[in-house]
Parts: sequence; structure tokens; C-alpha cells
Amino acid sequence: MTTQIHHLTANDVTIMRSMLTTFGEVFNDMNTYTEMQPNSNYLEKLLNNDSFIALAALKNNNVVGAMAAYELVKFEQERSEIYIYDLAVDKSHRRKGIATSLIEELKNIAVKRGAYVIFVQADKGIEDEPAIALYNKLGETCEDVFHFDIQVNN
Repeated sequence: MTTQIHHLTANDVTIMRSMLTTFGEVFNDMNTYTEMQPNSNYLEKLLNNDSFIALAALKNNNVVGAMAAYELVKFEQERSEIYIYDLAVDKSHRRKGIATSLIEELKNIAVKRGAYVIFVQADKGIEDEPAIALYNKLGETCEDVFHFDIQVNN
């Protein structure tokens, strides 16, 4: 059976929860993605928010790939850009074009929304080599950057 790419809506909380499990498994970080999941009202509100984009790759109604992205409305021009926050494919379903299909669907959404670019961060190192190879195939490296986390509580 083929893999279907599904753009989640507020009616897809169950799929969103499956996506969280997939992220936890793929990133080996179950605590972050499953231990304190938001309640259903929160997830419905999130999925109903136009700035949040959730895509699931479904095979036999099971999540085998997942993407969470955000549309960032720009201030300097009337346009937006889309940031891929998380992208994961179940280990047993890799190298089958699922990540590429998720990105292609995101590109379709970006065009409809008038976004001018999609961007993603990949860390240098062994763990992200497959991701970097994928992104090099689909796009170009723009610049080397530092990533800083600024804590909001002191």
C-alpha cells in the first residue's frame, strides 16, 4: 500500500498524538514528546492555528513519518517563510521517499500561502548526515549559523 500525506486539522488529535510518538521514537527522546503531552483542547487549538502546519505520512492508517512546521509572517515585505521544526521518518520506512513527499507537500502549502522559502536546521555530525544529504538534494546551504537557546526564566 502507498503512503499518503495528510495535512492535519483540528479533527486529527489522535494522529497528532501518533506523530508525537513517532518523533519521540525517531529522535530517541520519548520524554519530551510523550511524557507531558498537551490535552486535546490544546492540540485542537494548535491544529486550528494557521501558523502551525502538521503533516503525517500514513501507511495503513499508521504514522510512518511526521513533520511539524511553522509559517512565519514577515514584517519587511508582504510575504512569509516556513520553518520545518521537526521532520522524522520511522526507521523501517526510510529511504522510500517519505521525507521528500512530506517536503513536497509542504512546498504545495507554501505556494498556496504565498511563502517565498522553506528553511530547516540540521546539525553537523553523524546523527544528521542523512538529513543533511536530503536537504542538499532538495535545496542549498545558505550559511553556517550558530543556534542559541535563550532562556525565558532566570
